Order: sequence, then C-alpha cells, then structure tokens
Amino acid sequence: MLEKVSQVRLLVVGDVMLDRYWFGEVNRISPEAPVPVVKVERQEERLGGAANVARNAASLGATTALLSVVGDDDAGRSLGRLLEEGLIDAGLHVDRDIDTIVKLRVIGRQQQLLRIDFETPPSHEILQAKLADFERRVADADVVILSDYGKGGLTHIAEMIRIARAAAKPVLVDPKGDEWEKYAGATVITPNRSELREVVGRWSSEADLIAKSQKLRADLGLEALLVTRSEEGMTLFADGETHHQAALAREVFDVSGAGDTVIATLAVMIAAGADWAEAIRVANVAAGIVVGKLGTAVVTRQELAAAL
Repeated sequence: MLEKVSQVRLLVVGDVMLDRYWFGEVNRISPEAPVPVVKVERQEERLGGAANVARNAASLGATTALLSVVGDDDAGRSLGRLLEEGLIDAGLHVDRDIDTIVKLRVIGRQQQLLRIDFETPPSHEILQAKLADFERRVADADVVILSDYGKGGLTHIAEMIRIARAAAKPVLVDPKGDEWEKYAGATVITPNRSELREVVGRWSSEADLIAKSQKLRADLGLEALLVTRSEEGMTLFADGETHHQAALAREVFDVSGAGDTVIATLAVMIAAGADWAEAIRVANVAAGIVVGKLGTAVVTRQELAAAL
C-alpha cells in the first residue's frame, strides 16, 4: 500500500501560515517581571497550517499541490521558498491587503514558553479567484483535503466540496468552529475531541459518543467521521461500523501539527486504495511518530514503514 502512495495526486486547500521558532537558553528570571529571560541562539522557519498538511503528504511520497492565500511580504515569500524546497506545487494567491499568517514560538529547554500570532483575513476578491483555480486543479487530483483553520481562506468551502464531489473526488475536511453545515457532503471530517464537543455537546459514555457521532455523520451526509482523541487514540465512525485505534505512547509529546499528519496520511492511504480500518491504523502510527518530534514536523515514508 505504501508503494502505491507515490502514484497518488493530492490537492490541499486552506489557510497557510509560517511557523517561526526561536530556540534559546533560559538561565534567569527577568528583574522587570516574573518571566523567564530567553537568550535566543537559533531561529528556524517551518511550514504551518494547510502548508504543513501538504508537507506531510509530500513527505510520504504523494504528488502534492497546494492552493492558498498569502500576503505580499517576507513571510509569504518564505512560505513559497519552503514549499518549493518541499517539492510541493504551490498556487499561492497574493493579497496585498493582508499580512501572511505567522506563528512565532519561543522555545527554551525543549519547552514552548510563548506563542505570538500575526494575522489578517484575506479579501473576498482573492478568494473568488482561488475558487476558479480550485475548479481547474481538482480535475488533476485523486483526493482533496480542505484544511480549515478559521482564518478566512475557505470562505467558499461548501462550493469547493460540491465541485470536488461532482468530479467524484474524495474530500477530507479538517474542521474549525461550531458551524459544520458548510461541510455537508464531504467524504470524511476529522475533528479532535474538543472540536466535536463544541458541536454535539458532552457525552456521558462511549455508547453516547457513538450515538452522537453517528447522528452527526448522517445529518451531514458524510461517509465517515474520524475523531482524534489525544491520549485515547482515534475513532472512525462509518455507516454501520466503528473502528478504534489506541494511542501509541511516546516519551516526548508535542501535538503541534499532529492533526495535519493524521489527515494527510488518511488521504493518501484512501487514495492508494486502503479501506477505513487500514487507513486509520496507518494514520494513527504516523501520529504516534510525529508527536515524538518537537514542533510542526513530518513523518517520512521510511519512518512509517519501519514503525508499521
């Protein structure tokens, strides 16, 4: 199955961001306020958001295209360069009225001490242009991922799902917020535990979770609903079936970007011909590898093969 991944053509659409990391030593508390003083020794830039989803798919060997919006700034150009280095076919629409989303993380002693976010929503005109580009690119893809970070890049997501499904392409959505009607008709959505709770409310037992998840899946017309449950692993609810994978224990545990790894792995496995049970087994193993790495990271096909 992993050998077939290199034949998969994947299209990722969504909110991209540049993840900046400042690594340093912490040896004292500031005399000005009760906060640690970080002496920055190294800086790093990585792909974040939908760009990290694309990076994960490309790392597994899939031919990957990305469609998104960036600002006319250094961060946007850095994203373009990193995508090119990652062999990702990037269609980055430039909106001069926005700043590219940047998440700056300050790391001391392998721990995240602070995160600072810079962002503005993209303009309507740019999003309309992206929709036309999407329609052209869908024809060349085997599977589509819509990575919603709630930053405005997927304003037309309902129309995108309709276009992709009309072309008989599987659509995987990483949702955001509590208004999920716009995701109706997708193949599968992949919320985490807290995102699902926002929509269906709390559950009192595993049976209650199954009932609420299956009702939501049916209401939205989904083939499946995959809930990532942190230390409880992940559970996939499909028509008349439920598949659960227990979490893989790791000494180092950093969940930054783990959801990106899950949806990217799930998409390439489905496109390669895997059934739901096999696809989530592999996605769970991939997630177990990536949470053992610091920050937004990827899993290579070699690492995945070895772990499997």
